[in-house]
Amino acid sequence: MSMTQILAPHLPFLRRYARALTGSQSSGDAYVRAALSALLSGEQALDADTPPRLALYRLFHAIWSTASGQIDDEEGGPEPEGFDAEERLQALSATRRASLLLTAVEAFNLSDAAYILDETPEAVEKAIVDAQSIIDRQLASRVMIIEDEPIIAMDLENLVTELGHQVVATASSRAEAITKAHREQPGLILADVNLGEGGSGIDAVIEILESFDIPVIFVTAYPEKLLTGERPEPTYLIAKPFLPETVQATVSQALFFHPANRKAA
Repeated sequence: MSMTQILAPHLPFLRRYARALTGSQSSGDAYVRAALSALLSGEQALDADTPPRLALYRLFHAIWSTASGQIDDEEGGPEPEGFDAEERLQALSATRRASLLLTAVEAFNLSDAAYILDETPEAVEKAIVDAQSIIDRQLASRVMIIEDEPIIAMDLENLVTELGHQVVATASSRAEAITKAHREQPGLILADVNLGEGGSGIDAVIEILESFDIPVIFVTAYPEKLLTGERPEPTYLIAKPFLPETVQATVSQALFFHPANRKAA
């Protein structure tokens, strides 16, 4: 089996991680491409004694930590006015964010996350606690949930409320979502991709974003379909069925990186 065949099943999820870590699809995908280029050119190699997924994430981190800030996305350009990324990144270091995402979103255990980051398990555990503490102090938002399954919508509402956010609206169709978004003006949207007879959650979000600049997290049973790296795709994805810690980490990253981040009134 070729190296490409071995790594192919893991690439969508590496893209998911890279996008959440960097805060954008274009930047995250650029780092993934850089890691793969280094591997295919022979500049870097995977540890033959390590499971492929684990070795791939470690390789990605070696590239990212070395070149962070030097590999730009295709869009380029300055950060939006009012986006104090430097201040927030100083408060929440790369290791803290990476530790949180590797364990909560990518489901690595402490030992594997430590291997990826070249840290001790104890250091990773402390980084996770520190990261969540900092995020919880700094970020709170008004949330809208777009979901046609009442039980899933209720689960999401309970989770984000426990995280300190305020759920200001829930919607089960495209039309309802657009109406409520304009009325409530949320600071974060959690949206199902397929709303059944209610239409497309993606279409609802596209129309909402024509009026508001807010972070969006898509919730889907088929995340790999939105992680191809071949077209404009969501930066933040939560796979169904989801774990509370996955929702917590993804919501935190979406709010952390968004230029319009603000505390709820």
